[in-house]
Amino acid sequence: MRALATTPGARGLEDDAAILELGGETLVLTHDTMVDGVHVLEGQDPADIAWKLVAVNLSDLAAKGAEPVGVLLSHMLGTDDHRFVTGLREVLDCYDVPLLGGDTVRGEGPRVWGCTAIGRATHRPVPSRDGAKVGDAIHVTGTLGAAMLGFEALRDGDEADSSAYRRPRPRLDEGRLLAPHVTAMMDISDGLLLDCWRMASASESVTFDLESAAIPVADNSRRSECLRWGDDYQLLFTTPAEAKLPVSATRIGTVTDAKSAPLQLDGEPLSLDEGLGYQH
Repeated sequence: MRALATTPGARGLEDDAAILELGGETLVLTHDTMVDGVHVLEGQDPADIAWKLVAVNLSDLAAKGAEPVGVLLSHMLGTDDHRFVTGLREVLDCYDVPLLGGDTVRGEGPRVWGCTAIGRATHRPVPSRDGAKVGDAIHVTGTLGAAMLGFEALRDGDEADSSAYRRPRPRLDEGRLLAPHVTAMMDISDGLLLDCWRMASASESVTFDLESAAIPVADNSRRSECLRWGDDYQLLFTTPAEAKLPVSATRIGTVTDAKSAPLQLDGEPLSLDEGLGYQH
């Protein structure tokens, strides 16, 4: 599909969002799809599904430092549709985002939902994945692995400890504050290691050299899993080494000259064949 996406706004389909210049405004657009039994547990409360559907798209806007303008949804009808509407109202109210439209359908097989989020850039140039430079510091917000533990809790019937998985929190405020300072930024949806690989590969001629012990995780005894599981929706970003950060974040490594692989962990090169994160 990249061969079809030839306009500059598509960013070669190598980024989390499209960027459109319209008059004096810069719009940021993103779209995500969720499948029952793949991105959410089968039988999960539709209120949580609606929340997550919107939140993961707002997370892409956060990675661009964008302010949400509105969302459009596609909803596959089924049982407990009133619960989907309840969760949708909750997430839209929480982030003060209007519902602009969308579509409803009925079909057979696993249910599928889609969301398009529209945002307004608060800083130009809009942050991208491909700007990391040699000497930059690599940072991450929050703690990784909380969604993995939340998923396991929900799977095992413990809803109280599952909120990190059920209802992720997009880092919109942090993204807007960071946008003027970062050289590259994206949200962590498929696992820290895989997303670091993607950012390093997009930036070209660099290697992300990570320090395992510096990475904040939710369970030290399962550090490797926490770095690979995904669904945390924290922000991964690079800045000049001397930059003062306007948000709380942890430095987890350094951007170096390109080595044998785009990603190193404690000095050892990593390969995509090692299962760096979630891939369909």
